[in-house]
Amino acid sequence: MPDTTIAVVTALTPSPTTLAEYGLHFLTSLGRKPGVRVVALVEDLPVTYPDIDGVEIRRAWRFGSVGNPLSILRAARAVRADVVIVNAHFTSFGSSKPAAALGLMTPALLRLSGIPVVTLLHNIMETVDLGAAGFRSNRAGEALVRAVGWCLTRMILTSNLVTTTMPRYVEILRRRYRAGNVALTPHGSFATAAAPPDSTPTRTILTFGKFGTYKKVEGLIRAFRLLDRPELRLVIAGTDSPNTPGYLHAVADELGGPDVDFLGYVPEEEVEPLFRNAVLTVFPYTATTGSSGVLHQAGAFGCPPVLPRIGDLEDLIEEEGFTGSFFEPGNDADLARAMGELLDDPDRREDVVRHNRVAATGLPLEDVVDWYLLHIGSILSRDPRMLLADSPVAAMA
Repeated sequence: MPDTTIAVVTALTPSPTTLAEYGLHFLTSLGRKPGVRVVALVEDLPVTYPDIDGVEIRRAWRFGSVGNPLSILRAARAVRADVVIVNAHFTSFGSSKPAAALGLMTPALLRLSGIPVVTLLHNIMETVDLGAAGFRSNRAGEALVRAVGWCLTRMILTSNLVTTTMPRYVEILRRRYRAGNVALTPHGSFATAAAPPDSTPTRTILTFGKFGTYKKVEGLIRAFRLLDRPELRLVIAGTDSPNTPGYLHAVADELGGPDVDFLGYVPEEEVEPLFRNAVLTVFPYTATTGSSGVLHQAGAFGCPPVLPRIGDLEDLIEEEGFTGSFFEPGNDADLARAMGELLDDPDRREDVVRHNRVAATGLPLEDVVDWYLLHIGSILSRDPRMLLADSPVAAMA
């Protein structure tokens, strides 16, 4: 019986909730670590979750429920968690403002109950374009949302440790909130080993994700048709964002055609072939709310990206060493130009593939998880009642 039980609150594929893919890869890496018992506290959904070596799956919360903090607390106690990791961003627990806000109070409730908490916060309110992300109706509404976001951030910072994937977020949290319990834990690469790119990819252009809020495909479809390349097909892979149900169906009704495939949910084992069979991956974002797992996947699987020049994503590109062809968000003609430049220059595409493969595989998530174990060891060692002396986590403290 392992000495330390780590409970991880996260969405998990095949859930459509944001961060489900990251949750899968994080749990896969954590479950491989010796000496810890890992329990995933996931959504109570009528789906079959994947079997993950070394990980117990418990259904503990529901997207949109205002009772999630209490449900998660009960589940953490039931599994006798020594520490809880919360994998979240600002809309992880619901599309309604009450459900989303109450869900983000989970770390504070766990701390009040005496359970140590590490919160992995994928975005922060200060860097989100609320209008583009669909959270603002007017200036007064934006001011209110940001004020609530400030309070929620304060509550999240009651965690023993808050980690973010971008240095800029760490700086903001330390400066604006005077937080001393914030650390950088890079996104990490999902793929453990990058194979060479397919030398004869299918002539498809891919976009992948959860669409409807700040990831919109109307402009991409229009730009794709501006290219006027009948040998190409556009593949839209993924589902609606849980905040915008019905979005992709409505777009297919309005702009669909024989040149566009709407694939819907893509099982994990089909993700890599999807990227390897595409000649480009397009990021039709109007805003970003954190680092991009899709960009890491595109880099690892040898698919050059076409990227918007906007806030967090551009920072991520610079800080993590990615590159690609860039376009002005909201400008269909400029997106068509950016796609055309890479399509017409195979040497540049290959340079981008080589460059991004190095960036995407430089720090495996497997190694990032070790950083979490180091932090957890340090947190638990401050209270010897929480950690047995011979625990592997204690040894790492």
